[in-house]
Amino acid sequence: MNDVIERDLILTQPVERVWAALTDPKELGSWFPDRVELDVRPGGEGTFTFDMDGGEHVAAVVVEAVEPMSRFAFWWGDVGNVAEQRTLVDFTLEPVEGGTRLHLVESGFAKMANGDDMRKGNEDGWTVQLGKLPGYLAA
Repeated sequence: MNDVIERDLILTQPVERVWAALTDPKELGSWFPDRVELDVRPGGEGTFTFDMDGGEHVAAVVVEAVEPMSRFAFWWGDVGNVAEQRTLVDFTLEPVEGGTRLHLVESGFAKMANGDDMRKGNEDGWTVQLGKLPGYLAA
């Protein structure tokens, strides 16, 4: 089983702007989940709510790392699931000529009972959600 999802984006905005889009709950809720409640500090908790056909999906979130302008990582999974049913999402930022390189790694699927299905679903989800980010940043 492939345990990891990886994505890279080159964005035309500076690191500071991309960082705000990732870590400011109001901004994050404008392009990723539909609603965000999050205490953005290591150990901080919150929820991401996604409006979906047939209702909403709520993910419990625990912040793993906040390294300003370079790394933001969090654990997430369905509300009520045990720790073995969550994955780690790790965003790193790097200044590059003309903007910012955003690198995403999501890992932890191998330990999940339905890890293959979850990974496939999240791969599709990241394609959609990260596809919104350039337009959001440009607006």
